[in-house]
Amino acid sequence: MLQDIVNQVYYYLNRVTLIVAGGGGGYSTPTWASLIAGVSVVLTLTLSVYLIFEHLSAYKNPEEQKFLIGVILMVPCYAVESFVSLVDPAISVDIEILRDCYESFAMYCFGRYLVACLGGEERTIEFMKREGRTSMKTPLLDHGPERGLVKHPFPMNCFLKPWKLGQWVYQVIKFGIVQYMIIKAFTAISAVILEAFDVYCEGDFKLNCGYAYMAVILNFSQSWALYCLVQFYTSTKDELAHIKPLYKFLTFKSIVFLTWWQGVAIALLYSIGLFQSPIAQALQFKSSIQDFIICIEHRWALLPWLTFMCSLQSLMS
Repeated sequence: MLQDIVNQVYYYLNRVTLIVAGGGGGYSTPTWASLIAGVSVVLTLTLSVYLIFEHLSAYKNPEEQKFLIGVILMVPCYAVESFVSLVDPAISVDIEILRDCYESFAMYCFGRYLVACLGGEERTIEFMKREGRTSMKTPLLDHGPERGLVKHPFPMNCFLKPWKLGQWVYQVIKFGIVQYMIIKAFTAISAVILEAFDVYCEGDFKLNCGYAYMAVILNFSQSWALYCLVQFYTSTKDELAHIKPLYKFLTFKSIVFLTWWQGVAIALLYSIGLFQSPIAQALQFKSSIQDFIICIEHRWALLPWLTFMCSLQSLMS
């Protein structure tokens, strides 16, 4: 069955490459870029499908593994969508919307996975309430690290008071993650509408283009969602020690946050004329450069390996 899936992947990738190579008029993706990206995508898909089947074959903890699989599926989604966008830049905006929407869903899955590892939502809230009650018993003259209290770093501490762990904090963190999904969907729909009127201008930071405003909104939304995820991890890392959450958290954070800023950086460098490498000149489009980099980045393969090695073994032990 796995071999059939891999063969289908090869078939569709070859079909797309042939369409691009034979397409008439306008821009045509360089053959070397299609081949390098295609090979990388096939390797990533093969590894991802294998790991998903390994999880399904050891499906002993569905409450945790179903969200874990949702995170792993982010790898093939990103790989395939980036490759399709690379070979056909005309639909890059539509493809980016699909990719970004699944990214927000994967962030939600990751947060739900951490909650599932704590025993579910009710147990997580009870744990936070217990930690919050602990902070009330801490002596006033005790200057050590305060349990049950979330202290915000600079500059967040300028307008946010410390949070005492409890149900309210859990709801704030949960909404902080969910709002990214909502805003991501809203900006995706807005991008399609603006693109239809030729005022989206992907990658252009101009006042009369929608991309710049979308970038600002998404930056704040994503930053707040990741900040809430960081605070949740900081508050529960001792309870989650059995799943070794640090590696998963850092890997997931690098995928979501660094990929976003990677695209923004490429757009900025391209707009001010600093992206003059032969590869950039051959690919021509800012979106094509980002798609090519995503296709060949090794961290897409590291994410499922890391998730698999740290989680599946503990589930089978």
